[in-house]
Amino acid sequence: MAFPTDLEIAHGADIQHIKKIADYLKIPEDDLEFYGRYKAKLPLTLINKEKQDKAKLILVTAITPTPAGEGKTTTSIGLVDGLNKIDKRATAVLREPSLGPVFGIKGGAAGGGYAQVIPMEDINLHFTGDFNAIEKANNLLSAAIDNNIQSRTKSIGINPSTVVWKRVMDMNDRSLREVIVGVGDKNGVVRQDGFNITPASEIMAILCLAENFSDLKERLGNIYIADKFDGTPVFARDLKVVGAMAILLKDAIKPNLVQTLEGNPAIIHGGPFASIAQGTNTVIATKMGMSLSEYVVTEAGFGADLGAEKFLDIKCVSAGLAPDAAVVVATIRALRHHGGAAKNDLQTPDLDKLKAGFPNLQKHIENVQKFGIKPVVAINLFPNDSEEELQYVIDACADMGVKAIIAEGFAKGGDGMTDLAKAVVEVAESGESNFKPLYDHAISIEEKIDIIAKEIYGAGEVIILPKAKRILKGLVKNGFGKLPVCMVKTPKSLSDDDAKLGRPEGFPITVRDFEIAAGAGFVIPMLGDAMRMPGLPATPAAEGMDIDDNGVITGLS
Repeated sequence: MAFPTDLEIAHGADIQHIKKIADYLKIPEDDLEFYGRYKAKLPLTLINKEKQDKAKLILVTAITPTPAGEGKTTTSIGLVDGLNKIDKRATAVLREPSLGPVFGIKGGAAGGGYAQVIPMEDINLHFTGDFNAIEKANNLLSAAIDNNIQSRTKSIGINPSTVVWKRVMDMNDRSLREVIVGVGDKNGVVRQDGFNITPASEIMAILCLAENFSDLKERLGNIYIADKFDGTPVFARDLKVVGAMAILLKDAIKPNLVQTLEGNPAIIHGGPFASIAQGTNTVIATKMGMSLSEYVVTEAGFGADLGAEKFLDIKCVSAGLAPDAAVVVATIRALRHHGGAAKNDLQTPDLDKLKAGFPNLQKHIENVQKFGIKPVVAINLFPNDSEEELQYVIDACADMGVKAIIAEGFAKGGDGMTDLAKAVVEVAESGESNFKPLYDHAISIEEKIDIIAKEIYGAGEVIILPKAKRILKGLVKNGFGKLPVCMVKTPKSLSDDDAKLGRPEGFPITVRDFEIAAGAGFVIPMLGDAMRMPGLPATPAAEGMDIDDNGVITGLS
């Protein structure tokens, strides 16, 4: 008998009214803003510093993933179900899915199998409108920029050739990467522009780092958008639309409460990509979860070289958070991949290839340990994993002093995750984790890049191209030199080259460009060819989706 699809499992779930989930967290019904029966927004007043400080924060990260991903979200959700099964009040705090991947190649981001958050279709499709609000706030600023450029009476002297702010939409559409705006009679000043995908908007990054509404507005005002003809920088506050942008985000700033298949709480809020932004949910959602639960399980995108590094060096430092434990998700399939197995052979047991690929997992374990955090490895189980391969990973991790636990959340839900939950609790309550950032924000941008490249990626040298050096000089001149760095690179390799699998060492890292997210509060070194607007694959997932006359959706994953 074939294993049911994620959507079939979600449709068969005994979903509870969101009031029951809120009651479990001791949230008064009057505090809920209902979005139907199964979703609700939560007020920021639920954040309680005293309660937050008593909670345990668990970060879920991963090895360098294959294109399909290794199951961080599935593991996070399953771990929450497992923790609740061993009588720990736990909440999942996760990112919102982007429509681009949903209709592209990767699918949704609501977990999988019997470790999902529901209502799955709503979460993957529009949800409570947060992404729409972010998109509109972003594009309002774009409209204000072009309106000011063409104005004869209120122009502040923006040089059109220096505008770096782009429009956004939440869809994979490569044709919009570079566009020309202002074409046509009386349509404004013609200039080159482009679109990013909504998760790459600085508005998204700002929402995810803001502590409250006042902080949100201040950060919005600090967005750098262009230079004037005299060379002085222009910020969003100069266009006097920050208040209007904040109005559009008045509901988006509130976290969203849903549930797992097993009726445990999940807070889903914000969704920046980890290859091009900080890759974590909102500070507000994390602190709210910690105010309401004993344990909060959260994940950071892609491998520990991307999402985890940014979660720890950017989010945790900014918000004053410190994880009590980390889970590094690995799959036997991905280890075969990093050991050189061909794409068509990834599902075939191969101990030699697995051994050759294990150093990738070893490096990610070491990366977590560099931050003073004790990790547990979760082996996300697949049907074709051999006992021999599983035992090798368990033993090799043990040689590093790290427990590796087989995680069966996909097939068994919380029942398949209690062993991992117990291992995580043991680490979290041992007090062995002592978080420390990788670098001091006061050092130079070049030093920060050098530390990340050599310590986290394993690079031998950092090359900053002449164009990037010129831009960096300007960023430092404008006062941005003490900000943390948010590295943009491929998620497919520890290096900036997709082809370098496993654990490459001593390679060069090349910084080709710099961007600034002054509102979010970080400098962005650009490595390789990472893009802020993905394209659709030859056969996008959208081609397999449909909805019938009764509103039943098929093909969503």
